[in-house]
Amino acid sequence: MSEAYKSLQDMCRTLRLAETAKALPELLREAELSGWTYYELMDKVLTYEMACREQKNIERLMKWAEFPEHMTFDQYNLQEQSAIGDKQLNILKELNWVEQCFTIMMMGPTGAGKSHLSIALGVHAVEQGYQVSFISMNHLMYVLKTRDYIKKSKTRYKRIMDSDLIIIDDVMYMTYESQEANLFFQFIYDKYDKAAFILTSNKGPGDWGKFLGDSTFTTAILDRLLHRSEVITFSEEAESIRMKYRQSIFEE
Repeated sequence: MSEAYKSLQDMCRTLRLAETAKALPELLREAELSGWTYYELMDKVLTYEMACREQKNIERLMKWAEFPEHMTFDQYNLQEQSAIGDKQLNILKELNWVEQCFTIMMMGPTGAGKSHLSIALGVHAVEQGYQVSFISMNHLMYVLKTRDYIKKSKTRYKRIMDSDLIIIDDVMYMTYESQEANLFFQFIYDKYDKAAFILTSNKGPGDWGKFLGDSTFTTAILDRLLHRSEVITFSEEAESIRMKYRQSIFEE
């Protein structure tokens, strides 16, 4: 590699154009072979750097989201459920509801596909540049209780609070104490009108009071979550998708 190339690469690194610095020799060779104009060369170089930065940003956001699995719409079979159709799914994919801080509530039995759909929406949102956090209700409670003295919880809490979309899985899966209900209310209060939510649960909002143990907190939480909301109900009679596609170590 010539000294001229190395000098240009050093200047790129000084300007924090790290990806351009690595690809510069190849880009310049292609420019010479293809006879690019100065405008075309600048366009290619800057477009390349921006594309690399966007990809790195998506990778970082994907890591921060902490999805339990990488699930996409390509793997989601609409025909296996009756909760939504093509039209509704396309509306959800547009993500206007994220900008409007809507709550999407997905209710139905275990294995109906609620978590898959919520993760697919979260992955899609990350790919569009939104910051997303996926967390189970139980883990959220743990983070809220320990964020002041456990570093990992503090970091997780900050990322959740900075998120545009917060996905809480298995809401009201178990009974919570009054202190925990208070923490959950404060969390919802702090993020109300600042983030969109996706909540998955096998319990309807009318049953939440039994698990939070405080009707006042329950009413206040639901008042904020349901202010702008869409409820997607998965059929109770639907066969569990997990059981339908279960794997076995024994031959059938």
